Amino acid sequence: MKKGERRRSRHRRIIDRAQAYHDMPRKRRHEEHENLERWLISYADFITLLFAFFVVMYAVSSINEGKYRVLSDTLVSAFNTQPKSLQPIQVGMDGMQGDPAAINKPERLSGGKPSVIEMLRQTAQSDALARIATDFESALAPLINEDLIKVTKNDLWVEIEINTSILFDSGSARLSAQSQPVLASIAGILQRYPNHLQVEGFTDNLPISTEVFPSNWELSAARAASVVHLFMTNGVQPERMAAIGYGEYRPVADNATADGRQQNRRVSVVVLADANARKALDIERNRATTGDNSVAESKP
Repeated sequence: MKKGERRRSRHRRIIDRAQAYHDMPRKRRHEEHENLERWLISYADFITLLFAFFVVMYAVSSINEGKYRVLSDTLVSAFNTQPKSLQPIQVGMDGMQGDPAAINKPERLSGGKPSVIEMLRQTAQSDALARIATDFESALAPLINEDLIKVTKNDLWVEIEINTSILFDSGSARLSAQSQPVLASIAGILQRYPNHLQVEGFTDNLPISTEVFPSNWELSAARAASVVHLFMTNGVQPERMAAIGYGEYRPVADNATADGRQQNRRVSVVVLADANARKALDIERNRATTGDNSVAESKP
């Protein structure tokens, strides 16, 4: 075969192969389907944000009164602080400045008006004490109606005065069986609030002299301590409480009569608004007992 014919034959084969490749059937591309579930992504994001919103709203609506009081005290001290060089140092009761009765007066700014923060602080304390008093009056209503318990309130404390006839036998500091549910009910209310409290024991003036209780001092203090111990076993934090025995020296009635002596045999649970209220309470107790009008009225 000639050289030219071989070249033509080779070209023909290349052309035939190219034609055959061109005529081969091609696979069709599948059209992509549109994703109809993309809305689920946006919906899930929306539900997540909505859940986070309600969690934040719930957290904001839950107020811790203890932390609120700490914040309030901090703001008061920050805004009402004056340079030490401008404050005269006066020796008063327990290191307080000026008149002992001034512990119950609000801190004031120039112009003689109470500061806004002090007013808010007093309002918060007053509202909390009002709720505490209402809770006690509701829970102890039957005993209040029988004059066995008395609930009193002012702007600095709430006092629950309990006649010892429902707490102790004569000359004893052991709590009776009937006292358990009463004191447990009081402890349940005290658990819900952060306020400090003091439990005070009082007796009549009939002398007592036993191996356990040489005098009414020991008896009144032991009765107060028994109530504090029961509160502690019912969940009230012990660091919030103080037990005080006044013996026969803080009467509220005349010890010359049997009815008066019964009124004087009592235990008082005093729920305090703040630390200063304890000092004001002592002043009020002393003024009421001695009848000394030279001590200024401690109530606002």
